[in-house]
Amino acid sequence: MVIMTTTSSLTFLPVLERIAEEMSRTPGRGRPADYIPALAACDPRSFGMAVAELDGTVYGVGEWRQPFSAQSLTKVFTLALDLAREGDELWEHVGREPSGNPFNSLVQLEYEHGIPRNPFINAGALVVTDRLQTRTGDAAGELLAFLRAESANPALDFDREVAASETAHGDRNAALGHFMASYGNIDNDVPVLLDQYFRQCSVAASCADLALATGFLARHGVRADGSRLLTRSQAKQVNAVMLTCGTYDAAGDFAYRVGLPGKSGVGGGIIAVVPGRCTLCVWSPGLDERGNSVAGVAALDRFTTLTGLSVF
Repeated sequence: MVIMTTTSSLTFLPVLERIAEEMSRTPGRGRPADYIPALAACDPRSFGMAVAELDGTVYGVGEWRQPFSAQSLTKVFTLALDLAREGDELWEHVGREPSGNPFNSLVQLEYEHGIPRNPFINAGALVVTDRLQTRTGDAAGELLAFLRAESANPALDFDREVAASETAHGDRNAALGHFMASYGNIDNDVPVLLDQYFRQCSVAASCADLALATGFLARHGVRADGSRLLTRSQAKQVNAVMLTCGTYDAAGDFAYRVGLPGKSGVGGGIIAVVPGRCTLCVWSPGLDERGNSVAGVAALDRFTTLTGLSVF
């Protein structure tokens, strides 16, 4: 049943309230990421959801202003920041195809000569962070400044506990970095790259912050202040890669159920884009076996079903 046809908050808010009520009655909400000890203690039944309109109006339900660990959601923003600087040259170093393997897999890199399948698996995100680091000297700092500006929240920051936890358990990411360096696909020293990457992933932000920060993709590349970060074509590229690769090896199922470009993170967040209309962020830390929020995917499925908003 379609219960809205405009982007007004007066019609979106009842949809969010209905979804939150449904999620509160949903059993089997998955398990938090236990391979990052700082995330393992999160309550899998926590839930928040926010919608940001093109003009920056934002509203939500549940714990929508509660900061959480953004993790891989930040890969969208580092991709956009680097793509804005180097354009299509980036795609010589990272692909645009779904991986079909876990997000931290080493398998494909060997037979694809150190070129990761896409920017959203860990290997691909390391390449993007490396290239942004080369161009800025502080990739994580560039990311944080961007998120603070787009969310209008100067208090956004890295979570040192999470970054330290990831560093202490980062052997596989180190292996990915060294392996790609052996093929000449990493410019910076791997320890420097890993420090930047783990800081990037440790950003703590709320659903409201992240829905607002993603707004440039709904505005076809235009930032909150009216300046252009990406060309319209580049914004289309980022949205396309989100749709096909943003939820790891569950991207096909996500596209089938939700029908929007989206990106998940093991902190339990998912961001999604309705081009030309709005952006969303949902958070619930209980994950499925593929690393995606169980309640988050279900909530976005309900949103597109109830509103009729989809890219299809």
